[in-house]
Amino acid sequence: MDVLVATAVGVAVFVPFGTAREVTALGVVLNLGTVVPLVWRRRAPFAVALVVACFALGVSLHHRPGQMVQYGALVAVYTLADLGRHRWQRWGFIGVLTLTIPPGALLVKDNNAGELMFTLLLPMTAFLLGTLARTSRERSDALAERSAQLERERQAEAARAAAEERARIARDMHDVLAHAVSIMVVQAEAGPVVVRTDPGQAERVFDTIAVAGRDAMAQLRRTLGVLKEEHDHGVRAPRPTIGALPGLVEHVDRTQVRVRLMVEGVPRDLPADADLAAYRIVQEALTNTVKHADARAAEVRLRWTGHELEITVTDDGKGQDQGDPGWRRGGDGLIGIRERVAACGGTAEAGPLPGGGFRVFARLPYAAAVAA
Repeated sequence: MDVLVATAVGVAVFVPFGTAREVTALGVVLNLGTVVPLVWRRRAPFAVALVVACFALGVSLHHRPGQMVQYGALVAVYTLADLGRHRWQRWGFIGVLTLTIPPGALLVKDNNAGELMFTLLLPMTAFLLGTLARTSRERSDALAERSAQLERERQAEAARAAAEERARIARDMHDVLAHAVSIMVVQAEAGPVVVRTDPGQAERVFDTIAVAGRDAMAQLRRTLGVLKEEHDHGVRAPRPTIGALPGLVEHVDRTQVRVRLMVEGVPRDLPADADLAAYRIVQEALTNTVKHADARAAEVRLRWTGHELEITVTDDGKGQDQGDPGWRRGGDGLIGIRERVAACGGTAEAGPLPGGGFRVFARLPYAAAVAA
């Protein structure tokens, strides 16, 4: 591109120059000095502008009367204003040029005031056009960078949302499968014993296993259903809420662990995330009671206060020292409960009871539901 520009300037310079009466070697060299450096105008705009300006002054002094239009100098000034790396180079050059053009022009014979003004305005116009081109390019680059930054932020937000969704689904899958499988394993281990000693109880054991399996399948379908809209009117599949706790307690009560549900206060509406979290907290706590605590009884207590729901799940099992270290010392189950509660703006804690057993306690605020 720069070679084409230099060629075009050379044609504009040498065609009129070649028709002049006197063509000298010095004149050819001086004019070449205003053309050839333009090949490097983008790589070194300041140096090219200095070189071309010096040769342009030589051309004006060599020719009598002087050339009124120095095409090479105009291109060099435009390029410096557009692509010059430093502000001091651009403005310093045009300042020096403004101070040196009038004296230089006066050295050339037959220059009048009009020609002097024309000679001064040409480089000023080239500099102004180059500055406008630079400003337009910088504005365009800034807009492009801003657009790219917004796109990067959008992608990062999408990745974060996807990661949170995967974590949520993983917690739901863990809660559903751990609960159902724990009950099925406990009942299956008791099956061979009760088959020989109490056939009627054995039948109830197998019924419990079947119910646990069917319930797990149903909850898995509900959990996976939140990933996509249902075909019928785009309604998402429902997820378990605190209203399903009696069924959960009854389901666990069919095992060797006797479970009692206690409710204090007047039930209130919970935000959707807190409603699901309440169910999952109780489900996870009872799952670990059945799986790890070797407990005979458990109690689920819901206490509706003025501004929050308090959930307490206790059992009479082994407690911390003899229990499973994964749950009792902060494994996936407790971490999942804490994450759910924290996401709802509440708090959760878990630990052994002084006289034996284990306690899970959580607070879920329902201020958002009240404000609604």
